[in-house]
Amino acid sequence: MTSALTVSDLRVSYTGTVALQNVSLELRPSELLVILGPTGAGKTTLLRTIAGLQESDSGVISIGGRIATHSPPADRDIAMVFQNFSLYPDRTVRENLSFPLRSPSSRIAEEEIESRVEWAADMLRIRRLLNRPATQLSGGEMQRVAIGRAIVRRPRIFLFDEPLTNLDAKLRESLRVEIIALQKELGVPMIYVTHDQAEALSMADRIVVLTDGCVSQMGTASDVYERPATPGVARQLGYPLINLFEVTQVNGYWISSDGDRLAPSDGKLDRATLGIRPENIGTTGGPTAGTIRIVENLGPSCILLVDYAGTELHILADRDSSHHPGDTIRPAFHPDRLLVWPNHEHVNG
Repeated sequence: MTSALTVSDLRVSYTGTVALQNVSLELRPSELLVILGPTGAGKTTLLRTIAGLQESDSGVISIGGRIATHSPPADRDIAMVFQNFSLYPDRTVRENLSFPLRSPSSRIAEEEIESRVEWAADMLRIRRLLNRPATQLSGGEMQRVAIGRAIVRRPRIFLFDEPLTNLDAKLRESLRVEIIALQKELGVPMIYVTHDQAEALSMADRIVVLTDGCVSQMGTASDVYERPATPGVARQLGYPLINLFEVTQVNGYWISSDGDRLAPSDGKLDRATLGIRPENIGTTGGPTAGTIRIVENLGPSCILLVDYAGTELHILADRDSSHHPGDTIRPAFHPDRLLVWPNHEHVNG
């Protein structure tokens, strides 16, 4: 089956600064692909280059099996939704929705334009807003209109550039679910850019982790979460953050930089970076003691901040566990959940 989009060895630079380096990815038909990365990773540059708004230095972009590297934006049949809504304030919702259908090149009949506008309004539950000026909309309503303006075009591909960033947490969660349902109903492949790990994990069919303009890893949410390629990737997913240690292997144990025994080793490496997620740590039976400093209540669970092996260890525990600040515990790392990387990357890398 032909990919909806293929990006191969893409390189983009601005006045000598490399924004993207050897970026390759594939968007499959009907897939929701999430690009995850911190500010400055190159996420928006990647979307703009795919859309044809930014020229690349080298590499190939193929859309539906046809090379589109240097095609103008209008020929790519891609709709992009931005985080700043970009509505026309002097127009009604109806006029904002119909605007992309009224370009001289579209030649769409008025009846078809009205049909598409009402179809999009019904799908996004904004029909009651059609005659309202854009200046009288809430943030969530504006974003729905921005999404509607993209879907009325019925494009080949959707690109979403952190569309929920400017909304409050409850509204972000609600619209996140709606975007997933919308994408599945339309069956149009989508690339969704975010720095929010919760969005990435909950929305993605697959995740591309972008770091400093390079693809660090690509895979399903469970692949990237459970088998991160590097400590840097591991730190981008999960709350609380993964616990990382620089360790050496001595007599069958991983030993911390303070000389404390952390967990049994497999003996394959002498030095490594060891990772263990907070939910994979028990509070009894480990080889080294620690002292609970803070208990943070999360409702259904709690986070224990433990002074342990010369650092601060995070443990995700059951809410009903009877732990208190000052208690001594012996953290035990789940042996099947230990992550070990050859020691070529710093813990905070």
